[in-house]
Amino acid sequence: MLFLSNVINGLSLGSIYAIIALGYTMVYGIAKMLNFAHGDVIMVGAYICFFAIARFNLNPIIGILLAMVVCTVLGMTIERFAYKPLRQAPSLAVLITAIGMSYFLQNMAQLLWTPNIKVFPSVVGNGAIKLFDGQLTISYIALITMGACVVIMLMLSLFTGNSKMGKAMRACSEDKGAAQLMGINVNTTISMTFAIGSALAAIAGFLLCSAYPNLTPTTGSMPGIKAFTAAVFGGIGSIPGAFVGGLLLGVIEILAAAYISTELSDAVVFMVLVVVLLVKPTGLLGKKISEKV
Repeated sequence: MLFLSNVINGLSLGSIYAIIALGYTMVYGIAKMLNFAHGDVIMVGAYICFFAIARFNLNPIIGILLAMVVCTVLGMTIERFAYKPLRQAPSLAVLITAIGMSYFLQNMAQLLWTPNIKVFPSVVGNGAIKLFDGQLTISYIALITMGACVVIMLMLSLFTGNSKMGKAMRACSEDKGAAQLMGINVNTTISMTFAIGSALAAIAGFLLCSAYPNLTPTTGSMPGIKAFTAAVFGGIGSIPGAFVGGLLLGVIEILAAAYISTELSDAVVFMVLVVVLLVKPTGLLGKKISEKV
């Protein structure tokens, strides 16, 4: 039962990674940009939820919606002023800008909310479902996290596959020039992609801090890096790939911490990534793209 309990904990953690990775993979798949400030947007969303719930006693759902609005505006602002001027720039310039934006958000958070640890309020509580005569316990927050991840993945898949904006996103992903010739507003499409990714970051921030309640200005850094790893692991640019990669990454991390070493769990995660990329460079569900010369 201990192994099964660890797997469930891994799926719960992996669901958070998957939600974050969905934001990464959408932005990269459409705008071909690595938004390393995404993890810090998660942190901003968590702080908004914290103040809404703990300081102003708002309903948690209202707190999440407020965080989604703030993070959506923040994501679109970052895209407009930091990334849009660099669309034709070398990828290294975009990467450096993304890292700079990440540090900017972290330092702004320290100035606004101090570096002190804030304890995120327990919204769901410590309740749990007990199975097999109490030998297996599944917390409510784990169930909510896994359920939210599945719902978000399905909704994103339906959105990109059936809606007009989703089809525009897929067209921009294939060829921005051709999409523009067909009447698609590329700028609006990319902005909408950042908006959706940032809204998902707000949800991930709430779920992350509900499971791990210590909140600081650097809270989103490591989960952001691991979620990016999950997106690459599953095949960056693929929504199902981000979902599968996130879940697998969470399970691998928890099992490595339980059966190998808590200090080496991160190293094991990145070693698995290296092995997978050596065998399948495009990731588990990634597709090989042939470039026209």
